[in-house]
Amino acid sequence: MLSIRSLLIRLIALLLAFTLHEFAHALASYLLGDRSMATNRRLTINPLAHIDWMGLLCLFAFGFGWGKPVTVDPRYYKDPKSGMVWTAFAGPLMNFILAFVCVFVYYVIVGYLPGFYFNSIGNFITDVCAQTAYLSIGLGIFNCIPIPPLDGSKVLFSFLDDDKYFRIIQGTPFLSIVFIVILMSGIISNPILHLEGNMVSLFSNICRTILRL
Repeated sequence: MLSIRSLLIRLIALLLAFTLHEFAHALASYLLGDRSMATNRRLTINPLAHIDWMGLLCLFAFGFGWGKPVTVDPRYYKDPKSGMVWTAFAGPLMNFILAFVCVFVYYVIVGYLPGFYFNSIGNFITDVCAQTAYLSIGLGIFNCIPIPPLDGSKVLFSFLDDDKYFRIIQGTPFLSIVFIVILMSGIISNPILHLEGNMVSLFSNICRTILRL
């Protein structure tokens, strides 16, 4: 049974991963000209603006989940399709950046601040960094799956004609059922966990090289 400390660490990691993922979508859309981000309260790092409670529950239960989708208006973009692609890609990219930063902070503390690492506060921070790195990478990889409504569908199908592209990324009842079945079956768990472990190892090796550990 998870302790209160473990639950708190996991909750912090989840809030960081979800909030920055959705904030990145909103920021990218805003930078591409969609000023609705400034009025619909999504251009913020307030977790309450970005959390989808069902997605959060699925992440606790299955290890993979989603945040509250950011509603963008591609009419503001100079090129609506490429704008959608960059906006979609911003979320997973932010997750990978967050994970790298967490791994870097982890090794700074472990390698250069051993006294701090072995006290309760330092140990708590490094545990948060480790948990956030794994969860954030997992969330980023999961969202790269090319099935609507996940971000990967907006990127992968960008080679289609505009009318087909927007019809597909909006999803259909059939694709929604496929998405739910895949999620509930657990068939994606092992591949994602394998990729997750490889990315954490890669980030760890890069950080140790930079820090000369």
